[in-house]
Amino acid sequence: NPYILATLLFGLGLGTTITFASSHWLLAWMGLEINTLAIIPLMAQHHHPRAVEATTKYFLTQATAAAMLLFASTTNAWLTGQWDIQQMSHPFPLTLITLALALKIGLAPMHTWLPEVLQGLDLTTGLVLSTWQKLAPFALLLQIQNVNPTILVTLGLASTLVGGWGGLNQTQLRKVLAYSSIAHLGWMILILQYSPSLTLLALLTYFVMTFSTFLVFKLNKSTSINALAISWTKAPILTSLTPLVLLSLGGLPPLTGFMPKWLILQELAKQDLALLATLAALSALLSLYFYLRISYAMTLTMSPNNLTGVTPWRFSSPQLTLPLAIATTATISLL
Repeated sequence: NPYILATLLFGLGLGTTITFASSHWLLAWMGLEINTLAIIPLMAQHHHPRAVEATTKYFLTQATAAAMLLFASTTNAWLTGQWDIQQMSHPFPLTLITLALALKIGLAPMHTWLPEVLQGLDLTTGLVLSTWQKLAPFALLLQIQNVNPTILVTLGLASTLVGGWGGLNQTQLRKVLAYSSIAHLGWMILILQYSPSLTLLALLTYFVMTFSTFLVFKLNKSTSINALAISWTKAPILTSLTPLVLLSLGGLPPLTGFMPKWLILQELAKQDLALLATLAALSALLSLYFYLRISYAMTLTMSPNNLTGVTPWRFSSPQLTLPLAIATTATISLL
């Protein structure tokens, strides 16, 4: 029903906006709660057992994270008498809030719900979950001052490594995208202390790249690497562009995805964190491997197919093609 859909989308926007606009922890928590409640019906709309399971898992993790956040901010108010987000000073609630937000966006080691949840959703809701749902917790992470840098660096490094190792093992595209999301978030968290503007840049480029990847898979109606192998006959032009999109996600020059990684490594080196930069760069190689594997399945192998007679040259959904064209162009050539 379009009215219900409009209401839910409005709720999504409202929750994020409230969190953006708040300087009081209670209001920020309310925004996150509205956000979670608005996306849950969108996730369960197909009434497939897998979708319901994913929705339940998502609800439980988000509720846990929100409860942690509320508990930590109340503790902070109790210890310091402050509800202001930017005035956090006590280390205990600071650490707890950082961990709660990490659980909300799915940073390692609190990442295990993300691949499971994403695998149960359709690609459109999965896209919303991978992009829009990250905005509100990120706004809070950016506003918290004086967190212990060790915590953020540990979370970031763990996420890049887990996102690399975890994705190697997958054949389901949505799980691959989930691990890719974890790895990218790790990069953003690594640099959060030293250069928040770089974190935002990485977040924006990640949104653009993920948007085009999800749209490509949606147009191909493919959810596993095997299904991608026969996409050549469905949409030849699209299929020849996809490897560039995937390699951009992996961070190869001269594509867009290289830019945030390059700048983040440079900033880490400036901060005398050469070892950290090296480890992050090596973990990017892991991600690159599974993007290459998908590209290989799509374009460099001729799979047996019996679709020769029924090549649908025109896309079935014209309203997707313009956003796809814009997103793909941005993903490939923004550098």
